[in-house]
Amino acid sequence: MWYNNILETIGNTPLVKLNNLTKGIEATVLAKIETTNPGNSIKDRMAIKMIEDAEQSGLLKPGGTIIEGTSGNTGMGLAMAAVIKGYKCIFTTTDKQSKEKIDALRAFGAEVIVCPTNVEPEDPRSYYSVSSRLEREVPNAWKPNQYDNLSNSQAHYEQTGPEIWEQTEGKITHLLVGVGTGGTISGAGKYLKEKNPAIKVWGIDSYGSVFKKYKETGEFDKNEIYPYITEGIGEDFLPKNVDFDVIDHFEKVTDKDAALMTREIARKEGIFVGNSAGAAVAGLLQLKDKLRREDLVVIIFHDHGSRYMGKMFNEDWLRERGFLKDNKLNAERILSLRGRQDIVTVDCEQSVIETFNTMKTLNISQIPITQQGKVVGKVTEADILNALLESPSVKSGKVLNIMTAPFPFVDLNTSIDRLSSLINKDNNAVLVEDEGGKLEIITQYDIINAISG
Repeated sequence: MWYNNILETIGNTPLVKLNNLTKGIEATVLAKIETTNPGNSIKDRMAIKMIEDAEQSGLLKPGGTIIEGTSGNTGMGLAMAAVIKGYKCIFTTTDKQSKEKIDALRAFGAEVIVCPTNVEPEDPRSYYSVSSRLEREVPNAWKPNQYDNLSNSQAHYEQTGPEIWEQTEGKITHLLVGVGTGGTISGAGKYLKEKNPAIKVWGIDSYGSVFKKYKETGEFDKNEIYPYITEGIGEDFLPKNVDFDVIDHFEKVTDKDAALMTREIARKEGIFVGNSAGAAVAGLLQLKDKLRREDLVVIIFHDHGSRYMGKMFNEDWLRERGFLKDNKLNAERILSLRGRQDIVTVDCEQSVIETFNTMKTLNISQIPITQQGKVVGKVTEADILNALLESPSVKSGKVLNIMTAPFPFVDLNTSIDRLSSLINKDNNAVLVEDEGGKLEIITQYDIINAISG
């Protein structure tokens, strides 16, 4: 058997039981792995549905240009279909989206315009507004408008919902989905509730999004809106595809929990998926007390992890946002293990013998030299010994005359590898400046002590 083109392979994605992340949950949890679609996301389903409906209604004509605001996955489905059907594509997206998503769209020959995230939807710079302007300006253009185009939710009513019902043999009790455009949860949820009204439909939302409060109060609160990092879920407006009557409950998940759980899915279940899946599993764990042993939960894994290599799967990106603690030793950790100490310095006008006596009293082998409170050099026991061997009279002279270059300066985040490379036979310590501008010294002994301790 073969397929006539890649679009015929969309759908019939597998259900896979989660075993390790769900150890604290009594219910059975199955993930619907939408990454097996040819565009590696669930958006393939609604992309082809929107195009086919537009073709039938005459909105999309041969040789036309598809223009859409997309975070990447819908664009991928549209671009893939456009290649097969002979359309051009122009996509607008936001600057919070991963580079991998944008590069993937361009790989299919699409033009991608990146717009700012932190603007109102009505702002002419927003990716919604730019796509609408282009639709007016570009000849023979069609904008799917995945947020308000009900072909989106209809695709999931016709495909995703029935697949889940058949795969679970009608035993599903809960559907849990990250909510962005709302098409997946509303379409699949509507179908499943028609089969069994007792099925609970839970939506995962992000902090910075309006969905949860609107569902619970009926109020569209602009104070709920602020920038967030999680991709693919939440919105700052109400898409027509979000059917609040179908959705029983919204659960908000933090950016940090969503990002870290995205990584955990790969590490604990061997399933490589994207940010919205991480948010969904984190939300599921927050809701676990509402589940019973006999329940069967289906959770949607929307897209593939390869689109997040520069973000959730990049440790530097996570550290920059405070999502991941660096367990490696750094200057701050070494000082913490040793205990903070006031640094001892001597003024460059002080005599060599006075400087030596200070070092002897404090039992230290090196000391920074200052001039008007600023570190300008250093003196070690070896420097003093060598100077005295050359000329014993130097002991009454200024230490300024025998000092050498100052210790290197580092910040609190400097790694132990970098610290070790700076400390050598010619330089046996470094100076650290903390956030308040206070100086401390780290010696080779401090590093050895931190490692061995």
